Amino acid sequence: MDRPLDEREQAEVRALSTRAQISATSFTNEYHWGDFRGDPLRLMERYYDAHLYFANWGSRTLMLRLPLGVLDVEAVEPFLVDSLVSVWDTAEHLILGLHSDDENADFFGPDDLYTLAGLVGVRAELASGDLRPLYLGWLAAQGTWDRDEGAFDVDNEEVLEPAVPAGLSTLTASQRALADFLRLDPDLLTVAAKASAPSSDARLTGRRLASWVARLPSSEKDRLLVLVARGESLVAQSELRRQLSASDPAVGDERPRRTVAELLDATHLVRQDKHRRAEAAHAAEEAERRHKREAARERRLAALSADVEGGWARVEAMIATKKPAEYDAAVALLEDLRVVAERADQSSGFGVRLTELRARHQRKVSLVERIDQAGLVVAPR
Repeated sequence: MDRPLDEREQAEVRALSTRAQISATSFTNEYHWGDFRGDPLRLMERYYDAHLYFANWGSRTLMLRLPLGVLDVEAVEPFLVDSLVSVWDTAEHLILGLHSDDENADFFGPDDLYTLAGLVGVRAELASGDLRPLYLGWLAAQGTWDRDEGAFDVDNEEVLEPAVPAGLSTLTASQRALADFLRLDPDLLTVAAKASAPSSDARLTGRRLASWVARLPSSEKDRLLVLVARGESLVAQSELRRQLSASDPAVGDERPRRTVAELLDATHLVRQDKHRRAEAAHAAEEAERRHKREAARERRLAALSADVEGGWARVEAMIATKKPAEYDAAVALLEDLRVVAERADQSSGFGVRLTELRARHQRKVSLVERIDQAGLVVAPR
């Protein structure tokens, strides 16, 4: 991201794989058997700023490298969760690791293929002081309990969440992709976002930002421009955002933090409520469909009662085709004729005509079986 690899560095990473697609800015490989000989952690420390890995047995990893000073280890520590959210530093960089596992996940299809292009935007967001990606990683890690009750010790229930960053209800496209990549339950995110203040970016207009920059001392502007000229634009952006945040503290920093248990329990209640509402909606839809079917049947029966002889004629025409589908239609029409007869107190007449029809077509075994299975045999009174 920050600089391309030179020819020597490309040759060094090529020694790790003869199959990889390698350029000055990327190293891509897909394995159907075997394994990669290199160590992604060492590659991140020495060569690359972002790493994406996913496998069809449920493992997913995103690693991001940022210059030291852009994101402090101390700022990341409250969000660390065992091996799921990790961080380490080198002499020049801080490297963040976000991981998700689900051994019960189905093998992925076309909709489960991820690209760095969709996720790497969170790197610049972290550099600008936006801690939402870190909180999403922490929250997704805690949500692992829903898939694996043995993922954490019981004591983890009392762990307090980190300070909730602003803007959880209005994630960026990269942050939404990250939440999906880490299997963050949308209901859990909804619960967490209730304690999140509106994003400060929503309050920061272009005119207001320009006014704030205009008040910066010239020496400070020069220093930041030198950083940009040296290829350290992320550092310059990070420092600018920190200064801006210091001049306009985020709203909601003093909101009480919740325990993991409180977050998960509240999410369970949200799921229950959604399930109840879904069941009620399904029941209402089914009742509406049933009402429409009954209304349509009543219209059909009313038309049939006005032309009973025409109905019997259609039955004979359907039977004459000797087609199974027409037999089914004929039996359905006979059922309607029986109802019409019952309502007109003419069941005996229907029984006589049905018996005669059955006798005429007794050699049509398939038809007779359909009539019997429909329970249409009515003894004349």
